[in-house]
Amino acid sequence: MSAFSQNQRRILSLWLPRLPIDRIRRKLSGGNDAPGNHAGRIPCVVIAKQNNAVTLYAVDDEAARGGLTIGLPLANARAICPELTVFDADESADARTLEDIAAWCDRFTPLVALDPPHGLFLDITGCAHLFGGEAALLRQVSDELRRQGFVVSAAIAGTSVCARTLTRCASGVIVEEGGEAAAVQRLPVAALGADEAIASGLRRAGLKTIGDVAARASHEIAARFGAGFTTLLAQALGQDDTPISPRKPAPDYIVEKRFAEPVATDGAIRLTLLHLAQTLVAAMDRQGKGARRLEASFFRTDGAVRAIVVETGRPVTRANVIERLFRERLEALNDPLDPGFGFDLIRLSAGHAEIVVQQQRDLDANVHDSDVLSALIDRIAARIGGKRIVVHLPQDSHIPERAVMAAPAQHHLMAAGEAAWPVRMEGEPPLRPLRLFERPEPIKVPFATVPDGPPHHFTWRRATHVVVRVEGPERIAMEWWKQDGATLTRDYFRVEDEAGLRFWIFRDGLYGSELVDGEGKPMPANWFVHGLFA
Repeated sequence: MSAFSQNQRRILSLWLPRLPIDRIRRKLSGGNDAPGNHAGRIPCVVIAKQNNAVTLYAVDDEAARGGLTIGLPLANARAICPELTVFDADESADARTLEDIAAWCDRFTPLVALDPPHGLFLDITGCAHLFGGEAALLRQVSDELRRQGFVVSAAIAGTSVCARTLTRCASGVIVEEGGEAAAVQRLPVAALGADEAIASGLRRAGLKTIGDVAARASHEIAARFGAGFTTLLAQALGQDDTPISPRKPAPDYIVEKRFAEPVATDGAIRLTLLHLAQTLVAAMDRQGKGARRLEASFFRTDGAVRAIVVETGRPVTRANVIERLFRERLEALNDPLDPGFGFDLIRLSAGHAEIVVQQQRDLDANVHDSDVLSALIDRIAARIGGKRIVVHLPQDSHIPERAVMAAPAQHHLMAAGEAAWPVRMEGEPPLRPLRLFERPEPIKVPFATVPDGPPHHFTWRRATHVVVRVEGPERIAMEWWKQDGATLTRDYFRVEDEAGLRFWIFRDGLYGSELVDGEGKPMPANWFVHGLFA
């Protein structure tokens, strides 16, 4: 096996072996359950149906001390321990709990990856010194999770597989750079997390520890157990590695404020956001950039995390604008920000930053007006969401419902201002209605001039309209290269009823060619109203 350069990458692996049990106990105790308070309790297990048999999915410490193991049938478990508290497994709830823990771990590093079903990876490269070193960071993470009621095993190594392997057999281990092979050589092969069939085959071959397997030639192991296991072994030995996949990409800029005493008042939160915005803007300004996507994260003392995101149409370079956007967003939340017992960390990050293009704003009124409009859109979007504010862009299609596309105004404001729309001929009525329905609505037409004439009257929404004026037809054929042949040609008419209301209606299909049955006989046409004129 070839040597692998790790570039001093450091991975903290967390394993929560009792996660299903811990989640249930936290729920029953209101989130204040701690593992140290479990002594003397009735053994608890979580069950799941596997291979048509009800087996143990998770066990607590009391059940484990009583001889119960994961995979044991429930009937056998009750025979061993009659006094047994049983809960049903809920893998989706376990996954949500793991996601919540991962969000809490963001306070230590923005690079947090899931290691399902009950583990996490934290890339702590270059940030451990902020917490007093790797040993202090590992101890802090472990102690905080235990205080929240979770049993946790943690280890730090140069590769994720090595760190994960160590957590299965020991907690609190920190492997120095290049010491991965020595750290895992005495561990059982089951700690690698390979398939049970592979672990059983290795034990039958007399290879009980990772060191025993590593002593064999790699091609022998690959021929018997596959290349995937060989790669896994190399990663555990520190000779190879695969980057972790963080839950979300690392932001371009991060600033944060930690509090010795948690803050809970609105005034303190807003003042903190303003100070963080000033620091963030100063950092971006040194590189000539502005923020397009901002996220404020609020970390509560009980482990809960709340993230608020705002987006902007143009790069923001002013701290007071950032503070105002977050103020608007916080005031509009349907679920208000709950500080609980207070926030001990508030973080502001720029997930997407762009280079700011300098423009002459003193003499160009159009640039100033565009800035004002963009700022207004940002403020409204902070309150009601960016997807609810749209601009319309022309599309290269003559099909009415495809000729226009609604796009978020924050990201397409400039394109909307430069869009080229068909010019209306002076003195002529508009060719398209002011209001176009998203979907054409059917109308009843008892009589119409055949083959291409308009109706004499029609019924729409239970109201009958007598046609007094007609313009058309305007024939629009469907885009055959995008259709499967089922869409018919349309003949559009601009009609006016006796009350002066003007409609845009169409007949779906052509008489004699498209509107025929299987025997070639003519069929009645379907009519629709597609829009209303002013």
